[in-house]
Amino acid sequence: MNNKQIKVAVTRQLPEPVETRMKELFDVNLSNSPHPLIREQLLEIVQDCDVLVPTIGDKIDGSFIKESGKKLKLIANYGVGFDHIDVLNATKRGITVTNTPNVLTEDTADMAMALILSVPRRIKEGVKKLVDDEWDGWAPNALLGHRIYGKRLGILGMGRIGQAIARRAKAFGIQIHYHNRNRLPSKVEESLESTYWESLDQMLARIDFLSINAPHTPSTYHLMNARRLKLMKKTAYIINTARGEIIDENALTRMLRSKELAGAALDVFEKGNDINPRLKELDNVFLLPHMSSATIEGRIEMGEKVIINIKTFSDGHTPPDIILNS
Repeated sequence: MNNKQIKVAVTRQLPEPVETRMKELFDVNLSNSPHPLIREQLLEIVQDCDVLVPTIGDKIDGSFIKESGKKLKLIANYGVGFDHIDVLNATKRGITVTNTPNVLTEDTADMAMALILSVPRRIKEGVKKLVDDEWDGWAPNALLGHRIYGKRLGILGMGRIGQAIARRAKAFGIQIHYHNRNRLPSKVEESLESTYWESLDQMLARIDFLSINAPHTPSTYHLMNARRLKLMKKTAYIINTARGEIIDENALTRMLRSKELAGAALDVFEKGNDINPRLKELDNVFLLPHMSSATIEGRIEMGEKVIINIKTFSDGHTPPDIILNS
């Protein structure tokens, strides 16, 4: 198929360089909204396109795929995570699904490291004092936080992002521990000076920080439930830049309020942007609006991967970032 003949529908406003390149290559229907389309709008645009470019805010479930019409042949997701797409049903209907892996590793690891530093050093409270004009000068006991050097970091999910976080944490003098579905090769463990724990429960009882870097799957939903949260030290902190559904947010909130955990830094939430209001009230919680991957460079690279996947598909070849049945 000629690239200009392939019809592409994009569900969200993308960075200008990405949109410009898409217009040069394809017959593209761009969105001028930074917000997700409602289901009816999605179903309308998908009827007349060969390729749909959704984002994490678009629910591409089995019923949507069933109603998507006969033209749709490729779902080129703008993002790494694809738990919002029913890949199995798409594949059954002959629709190829792709994503944009390996472009957000360093950006997410940078933010995770920033969050590891933020809560124990009480950065949120310090900024608030200045903004509220409540700071009256240095004092020996004012805003005392906790030292990072020498502490134990447990990494839940030691893929590319987990390893990138480990490299950064190691430079801060933090001891690296990890739990993963598969143990890393010994050379990688040695380079990161990391300790593998086959038992997540045993690791949780021994660490000072937990960084969550696992995907959201049926097996990781509420992996950090009330029972596991209670295994952690009262002086421990949780950092989540992965998926909010991995933590039982209500259980976490209760424990933070009762001081059964020292603090948390969260960039993702169990119910998307519907955040538990009790979390917002806590001084020992640092919240961000899902911005770990939010760099200009990363977003453009994501778009370039989407374009490569579409172009490869339109040329009759298998896209490089195809997602197999899951």
